[in-house]
Amino acid sequence: MKSDPFRILTPDERWHPTQNQMDVFQNAYEKLLPPLVYKIRLAVKNWRDENYQGASETSKSLLNFWFNQEHLIGQTKFSFFFSQREAIESIIYLYEVAKAHDKYDMMRFDSSERMSTGMFDESIGGAG
Repeated sequence: MKSDPFRILTPDERWHPTQNQMDVFQNAYEKLLPPLVYKIRLAVKNWRDENYQGASETSKSLLNFWFNQEHLIGQTKFSFFFSQREAIESIIYLYEVAKAHDKYDMMRFDSSERMSTGMFDESIGGAG
């Protein structure tokens, strides 16, 4: 059965490792999942369920326009895939609501409890 790329998924419906994958990593589940993803997905889902409370009026208007209104390109209906929607929502949530503007703010979403601020490479550009 082909999955619907437009259907909104809860964080618990997302990918999780199979037993074979767990065996390969010797049951190290935290090595298989990006450490920030689960808590961000959960926070964004709750925020979406609360009608984007805490976002700016401009962001709320854009989110409503993008995701709650029908769009046509010629005669063809256009919709964002859920993964695209979730990425847009995550950026707005992190910046406007969670006020995650630097690596220290992002650490609040670490579900592995193994991250440190030294893991964030902040060097920009080439040799200087």
